[in-house]
Amino acid sequence: MSPSSFSALFLLALVAGLLTRLWLAGRQIRHVAAHRGQVPAAFADSIGLDAHQKAADYTVARVRTGMVDLLISAGLLLALTLGGGLQALHDVSVRFFAAGSLPQGLVFVALVASVSWLVDLPLTVYRSFGLEARFGFNRLTPGLFVADALKGILLSAVIGLPLIACVLWLMEAMGELWWLYVWSFWLVFNLLVLLVYPSFIAPLFNKFKPLEDGPLRQRIEGLMSRCGFRLSGLYVMDGSKRSAHGNAYFTGFGAAKRIVFFDTLLDKLDPAEVEAVLAHELGHYHHHHLWKRLAVIGAGSLAFFALLGHVSATDWFFTGLGMQAGGTAATLVLFALALPVFTFPLTPLMSRWSRTHEFQADAYAAAQAPAPDLVRALVKLYRDNASTLTPDPLYSSIYDSHPPAAIRIARLEGSTR
Repeated sequence: MSPSSFSALFLLALVAGLLTRLWLAGRQIRHVAAHRGQVPAAFADSIGLDAHQKAADYTVARVRTGMVDLLISAGLLLALTLGGGLQALHDVSVRFFAAGSLPQGLVFVALVASVSWLVDLPLTVYRSFGLEARFGFNRLTPGLFVADALKGILLSAVIGLPLIACVLWLMEAMGELWWLYVWSFWLVFNLLVLLVYPSFIAPLFNKFKPLEDGPLRQRIEGLMSRCGFRLSGLYVMDGSKRSAHGNAYFTGFGAAKRIVFFDTLLDKLDPAEVEAVLAHELGHYHHHHLWKRLAVIGAGSLAFFALLGHVSATDWFFTGLGMQAGGTAATLVLFALALPVFTFPLTPLMSRWSRTHEFQADAYAAAQAPAPDLVRALVKLYRDNASTLTPDPLYSSIYDSHPPAAIRIARLEGSTR
């Protein structure tokens, strides 16, 4: 392939993907706005018109913000690649270190990451202090925002730079099959993060305290016993210091498994409803969804790393994306930037697979706890998190990892008949 042909292919894929995403966003906005005036019949007794309209307005505002993000991201990508931005950053890095050396590669990667972070920063600030604040969800203070940002930068330096250094060294030292070694290292690193994140990384940003003894803990321990599930602890996280949104999640694996509840979630749901939500999460573990997803991601990443190994030996890959010379760091950065442009068609497949998992987890929850409890919990979460009840069907089928509210609730209610 010639450099000009690849440049044209890249530009065509970028523009086609961008126009498709903008078209889908427009559909979502129009569909949600058109159904703003009436609560769906299935929720008429549980969600008021004011809450429904707030959810519609919040959804529309988020999608519009996402459209701006799409345009900014596409502009940045073009500026970095075909616009010569990466080459300019590469030239800056070689002023300090020899071209192709490990320090030069690290500086180049850090410069690209810094530029991307700075470009994203205004919209990140707006999301918290504009969009989320306007709808009453933001509880993040400017001081906490800055502290989070500094902690993130520090973590990137302490963990990210050594990680990139190892990858760059493997790319140089392991011959033609370096991509296989990099893939293996990447896989082990991700598993290690799953293991250490709950105990060492998450506490840097939030406070976690054991769930107190009481009716809720007794319910949860009873559910654990019925399901034959063991874990290292039950914790409550101070999510309310950043957002009014409620959530709960499992983290870790093996002996490090733990359940974390946002304090905002416990404020909104009664013990029976929390038990039902937890039963849903246990359904994911019962069906081994985590390991299935890791297996698919591992297999997919192996294919991508093999492709990376192939294109790294070609000239058209570099010159076609605006760089005059190759190198390990340039290979890594270019591939990371270009790959999402070509993988957008996989989005609906992964979303559909995720929704299947959600239905399976719901079915498991309905077998372990009363389905009406889960229905009530979901309705409260839809209402309090301002989740739209009327998404555009096509938009939802492509993007949503969870089934639409009406379909999900109807299936749960059908399981009780």
